[in-house]
Amino acid sequence: QEQLVESGGGLVQAGGSLRLSCAASARTFSTYDMGWFRQAPGKEREFVAAISWSGSSTYYADSVKGRFTISRDNAKNTVRLRMKNLNPEDTAVYYCAAGTVAPFVREAGRYAYWGQGTQVTVSS
Repeated sequence: QEQLVESGGGLVQAGGSLRLSCAASARTFSTYDMGWFRQAPGKEREFVAAISWSGSSTYYADSVKGRFTISRDNAKNTVRLRMKNLNPEDTAVYYCAAGTVAPFVREAGRYAYWGQGTQVTVSS
């Protein structure tokens, strides 16, 4: 059983930056592909970014490409999402997820484990 805990969310002005972290509990972390998704009020959960179990492949939604960077540290059971040039449209609850999903990393239903989420609010 994988437990995921997100942190790093908060309130930031447009143009600012945040770094989200997701800490995993299980020793099997390094075997899972990891993803970040977000859900804004009244909207469906959407894919943001993902990274393969080895870290060799990364994937991004078009809306965040060039602004967000996903990385992982398998020694520390952690995956991070560095976000820059944030805009109000990035406001959402951000979730990290784990699973054996590649290459279908954009499909939320394929992930087995989810965190509780962390709120990101970008003010204009």
